Amino acid sequence: MGVPLLDLKAQWRQVGDECRAAMEPVLDSAYYVMGPQVKQLEEEVAAYSGAKYGVGCANGSDAIVLALMAIGVGPGDEVILPTFTFFATAGAVSRVGAKPVFADCDPLSYNLLPSEIERLATPNTKAVIPVHLFGQCCDMDAICDIAADLGIKVIEDAAQSIGSQYKGRRVGSTGGDIATYSFFPSKNLGCLGDGGMCVTNDDHLAEMMGILRVHGSKPKYYHKYIGFNSRLDSLQAAVLSVKLKYLDEWHEGRRRNAEDYLAKLAEVENIELPQVAEYGADPGKPPYHIYNQFTVRVTNGRRDAVVAGMKERGIGCEVYYPVCLHEQECYAFLGGKLGDLPNSEAAAREVLSIPIYPELTEAQRDEVVGALKELVGTPVGAGA
Repeated sequence: MGVPLLDLKAQWRQVGDECRAAMEPVLDSAYYVMGPQVKQLEEEVAAYSGAKYGVGCANGSDAIVLALMAIGVGPGDEVILPTFTFFATAGAVSRVGAKPVFADCDPLSYNLLPSEIERLATPNTKAVIPVHLFGQCCDMDAICDIAADLGIKVIEDAAQSIGSQYKGRRVGSTGGDIATYSFFPSKNLGCLGDGGMCVTNDDHLAEMMGILRVHGSKPKYYHKYIGFNSRLDSLQAAVLSVKLKYLDEWHEGRRRNAEDYLAKLAEVENIELPQVAEYGADPGKPPYHIYNQFTVRVTNGRRDAVVAGMKERGIGCEVYYPVCLHEQECYAFLGGKLGDLPNSEAAAREVLSIPIYPELTEAQRDEVVGALKELVGTPVGAGA
């Protein structure tokens, strides 16, 4: 029957009418950019995150740039970040003229190893960007303690992890100076195009990001700072306010699907299943992973053949991410090479993400499981 990697049409069938109704006041007012819906969403997302302020912007990549600019990162500065993540994290550092310093990941959670911060820090290190990858929080207490000892700032890239929890606290209130979100349509909370937000408890940083996103002007046409144009559209904010009400319900749907996969794939050879890190558990409760992605490892060298076989069967899958950032051509000038960050390089060779969206049916999950079992069992050099 085939199973898509993500089915946004299924989500729209649930919330489409409500979203259309929420967009009507925007269309009637013609207040399309930074209207009252944006302010409302900023307040709602901040409250959801346990933060004092939300600052909307055009996309998740800009959110990281805003955060970096607000804490004063620029030429001559270094920022530590994981090599096993999406390019936007490093790209934002480069956009402000700073140097990305690539760190290895924990082999189980894929998140930044806190010990890497101490290993890589220099007098030029201005910040660290832990990425809460695939919907699971980094070990924020350890990261924030190390950062405080070094006198550097912590910007949390939570593009994939709004609502994820660390010791009972949602991202945005887990200790970093700023957390950044992406509302790209494929995220757990996605809009109808692009959108992003920063959340913080710091009055000064919130004010700075609010100024920098509108060309650095306050009041209008008076520029104390050089900013850029990164504003959130009112239509997107209206839609996101509707979807935010369903977010925890959708998280639980993903978590139920993950539990089903974990049970049905538990005894399958050549597959390592995602593990939820105990460091993030609230005392007396299990850790809380929101599964933006359900990422397995194919350990017999057949990952690419499995991908091809899944796609032949019409089953959506994706490799996040096939090339580490320190191996990317555009960063060759930094001197990174294969072997530098072994945990991340091994993950890049082996990971594979399968459908996990909350609307998945049991029949669809069974089809995914059946295909994986068949494909990973094929001897190397045979089959697809």
